[in-house]
This record gives sequence, structure tokens and C-alpha cells, in this order.
Amino acid sequence: MSRIDRFLVSSKWCDSWPNCIQVAHQWGLSDHVPLVLNVDDANWGPRPLRLMKYWADYVGYAEFVCEKLNSFSLDGEGGHVVKMKLKMIKFCLKEWHQQHTKNIDGKILVAKNRLSSLDAKGDEAEVKETRELSVQLHSLSRVNTSMNWQKARMNWVREGDAKLFAIDPS
Repeated sequence: MSRIDRFLVSSKWCDSWPNCIQVAHQWGLSDHVPLVLNVDDANWGPRPLRLMKYWADYVGYAEFVCEKLNSFSLDGEGGHVVKMKLKMIKFCLKEWHQQHTKNIDGKILVAKNRLSSLDAKGDEAEVKETRELSVQLHSLSRVNTSMNWQKARMNWVREGDAKLFAIDPS
């Protein structure tokens, strides 16, 4: 390795970050090896739950959360009980998210097709189903729009577009 293919650290720095390792990646177009200084991610604790705003647009979401939180019975001090309940609801919400947001575009397409077939019949007996499909289609479209907006917003922050809003010191 050449000299620029290394990290320089002090012993004080190594004491502060004992789990750091140097990782050399594959060679690219340059004749130098890209280096990354990694910290053991296991010591950073669990990833926090990311609450999606569009979950509230689903019918029954609030009831699901209240029911799940009330179903957990734990003993202990108040702070510990709250922490454990949040930890437990995190896994329930992950499963709920997978069930309800899977293939939203397909669900919208099915609702549109069924609505158009009912509209073509013009049968008054199916007016209730037509209304329910219209509400479902509107709800799914709103959820899809909100989901795409929030995902795009997360990408902007992750990719550094947030710096556009930084205050210029000059």
C-alpha cells in the first residue's frame, strides 16, 4: 500500500473508538484502493422506528395501535413499561406495514377496474359497492401519494439536498 492508502489516528482516538476497523475496497479506475473506516454498528443500539405519516390514512390504523398497546401486559416501573411496549409495537407495526402497503399500485388498479365494470352495468343494486370502491380508491390514492412524497423527502435528506436550506453565513 502507498501512504495515501492509510488512516492516521492517535492512541487517544483509538481509546475513544475501540471498535473501528479499516476496510479496503476493490480497486476502481484509479491505482489506489478506496479505504473506509468502519465502526462496529452493533454497539449503536437498535434502529428507531420510522413512523410513516400515511399510516394514519388507513382505516383501522389507530384502533390497531391502541389494541396492540393494550394487549401487552408488563410489570415494572413506568419508564421501563413504556420502553418495552414501544419495542414490542415496533415489530407489530413492521408486520402491519408489510401487509397494508404491499402492492398499492395493484390494489388501485383492481379498484379502478372493478369500479369501471360496475359503472358500465349501471345496476342500482350495486350502488353501495360503487360508493365503497370510490372511497377505497380515493384512500389508496391518497396513501400512495403520501408514501411517495415521504420516501422522496427521505431521499432528499439522505442525499444531502437539505444543505440547500442551510443559512449562508456571509
